[in-house]
Amino acid sequence: MEILGTTLRICVDDLEAAVAFYEGLTGTPAQRFERGGVSVAAIGCFLLMSGPESELEVLRKVGATIAVKDVDEANAALTRAGARIVAGPVPTPAGRNLIALHPDGSVFEYVDRKVTV
Repeated sequence: MEILGTTLRICVDDLEAAVAFYEGLTGTPAQRFERGGVSVAAIGCFLLMSGPESELEVLRKVGATIAVKDVDEANAALTRAGARIVAGPVPTPAGRNLIALHPDGSVFEYVDRKVTV
């Protein structure tokens, strides 16, 4: 599995204030989208999320988002290594993802940029 990078996931109460801070910090404009009632802003290596507490409670359980070349390869490598796939692979607005539970109890999202139609 080829890992391309990692995104830090941050749940915030005030998305607009957080976006202004992280855009200023990174010098990068936010890419925004909505998913499952949650407003999301991707800024550099930060993924800011804001929405109903019931949705954020689930999102907080995922430690980080790991970009990979291919989610199917990640699925196979994670399974071989003893991880349990708890969701996906599924298509998203930006590609495909899966959620994996590592043997140590860590939970991570793995994503690729392969958009399927």
